[in-house]
Amino acid sequence: MENTTARDSAGATLIIVALATCLALVVFTAPLTTLNAMTQGLSLSAGAQAWVMSGMPLGAAVGLLTAGALGDSRGRRQTFLAGLWLTAASSLVSALAPNATVLIIGRVLQGLGSAGIMACGLGLIGQVFTGSRLKSAAAVWAAALGAGVAVGPIIASLTLVIGGWRADHWLIALVSAALGIAAMKPLPKSFGDRARIDIMGSILLMAGLGALLSALTEIRLGLTLSVVALLVASVVLLYVFVRLEKRVENPIIQLALFRRPDFVGATVAAFASGAGVLALMTMVPTVLERAYGMSPIVAAVVLLGWSGITAISPFTARFLPASLSSRNRVLLSMAGCLAGQLLLLLLTDGAVWWLVFPGLVVAGIANGILNGALGQAAVESVPPERAAMGSAANNTARYLGSSIGIAISSVLISAAGSEGLFFGWYAAILATSLFTLAGMVLMFRFGHRAAAGG
Repeated sequence: MENTTARDSAGATLIIVALATCLALVVFTAPLTTLNAMTQGLSLSAGAQAWVMSGMPLGAAVGLLTAGALGDSRGRRQTFLAGLWLTAASSLVSALAPNATVLIIGRVLQGLGSAGIMACGLGLIGQVFTGSRLKSAAAVWAAALGAGVAVGPIIASLTLVIGGWRADHWLIALVSAALGIAAMKPLPKSFGDRARIDIMGSILLMAGLGALLSALTEIRLGLTLSVVALLVASVVLLYVFVRLEKRVENPIIQLALFRRPDFVGATVAAFASGAGVLALMTMVPTVLERAYGMSPIVAAVVLLGWSGITAISPFTARFLPASLSSRNRVLLSMAGCLAGQLLLLLLTDGAVWWLVFPGLVVAGIANGILNGALGQAAVESVPPERAAMGSAANNTARYLGSSIGIAISSVLISAAGSEGLFFGWYAAILATSLFTLAGMVLMFRFGHRAAAGG
């Protein structure tokens, strides 16, 4: 009876974490098909549009490590629940936003709420699953990532028709609150080590990454004095952060983890996946809309060739040899992502639009397996008591990578102009492919060192 109850509790935990993770990605994709409606409704400037797109990943990137530290110190359950309720509250702010400034603030806060979900969700799964069951649970978590990216743009498009762009945020607030209530009982208790929180480190990291991502967002509008100032501020703030983390008793990221080759390899691979395949696939709807005149909803449906397959392909990982380590799964799936990215070169000027599908399908299969392998590697590469920190570092790297990759791809495509759209597209494919290739090389190198005990 006790074992049955434990299994039921573990199953409920997995369902809640998976749904919340899916929701976080729905929040991420919300503006993809509603940006035009937001622009018309709130008279958004070009800069404000960029901030609406980047606000959520900015909040997530700067909040993930802090949320991870809170999870390890104050409890993953409490931090996860706080993330859900902050997502609900910030979505209300976005739904009621009277102007661009309030909407941007709401999007950043949505990112901070999602950080609590993403940082501690995988740690909660690791708390109730072990061994082969953890591998299966990580596949479900990875499928939730893909499902969020797949259904997010479609949900936003449908709610746009029903109640305008605000309806999507009302729905996110409602679902977040419902999950917050449902999660209160089944989630496993975790009290943390009650160590003192590194508040100053959190502030420095948030400010440093905020300045960096702000510069990457603003650079779409040109290399201005403010961009240079933001980059300089970012370097200074992050340098001070690193110096501080070496001295405080309970840092939000233990720099000693970077002496672990397996941790560095998993983190580098997560960054490369964000800057590589995730960034490039995010740009596919833009290219389809501009080159073929597709509507946003049709482009979002076409993107299912990648995102929909990403949602289900983690379950195909069970057909891989059981002896294949999580590191080798990462390398194999990154090679598949690279092949998918390069297949998008088939989409040329004058070619039919459906030639985008070979690249989408191959990248979708590989990316789904990659998400699961990275999730498992993130937990395995750190001590058990630092599972939330390891997961947070992995997701921070992914969000940072996607922000950088999207910024670079946007600049390359925009700089080419409408007449040179495909030239910019090719440049974006090659740039993001280089990120993927570099991630594979570094993952192999650090994985080899870890296997050798170095």
